[in-house]
Amino acid sequence: MTIEDDIAFLEQVPILRRLGAGALRILAIGAESYSVQAGQVLFAAGDVADCAYVVQRGSFHLKPERAAEGELIAEPGSLLDEAALLSASPRPLTAVAREDSIVLRISRTMFLRMLESYPDAALRLRELIAARADQWAREMENVRAALARDTGPR
Repeated sequence: MTIEDDIAFLEQVPILRRLGAGALRILAIGAESYSVQAGQVLFAAGDVADCAYVVQRGSFHLKPERAAEGELIAEPGSLLDEAALLSASPRPLTAVAREDSIVLRISRTMFLRMLESYPDAALRLRELIAARADQWAREMENVRAALARDTGPR
């Protein structure tokens, strides 16, 4: 694939699309492409993350540490462990290739340098994160209210 193809692909990833063309060009140039064989573990829950991955081809089972939480499927265009782009933290899931797959690896170091070079992209990302935090707070308030109704006087 060409850099232009990679940029066009990254524009399809919702959180990355918001960064803008210049920032995506940096990510496309700096991202590394990896082939992952069917059944191969891309990363394991609990590993300290230093990067995120974008599924370019194929798919992955995403398994939480606690089996009771359920399993997800990541398909092309999925950004795996986006939080790893901003901070070192344990991976919450294990990603196992369901089939032969290709991923783009975006290192945290490169991502943070890109944000330093593109402050407008950093601002848009900050706004997105703030909007998500607001949404999560509203959802938690709804859960709290529902629990209060369920445990109220009978």
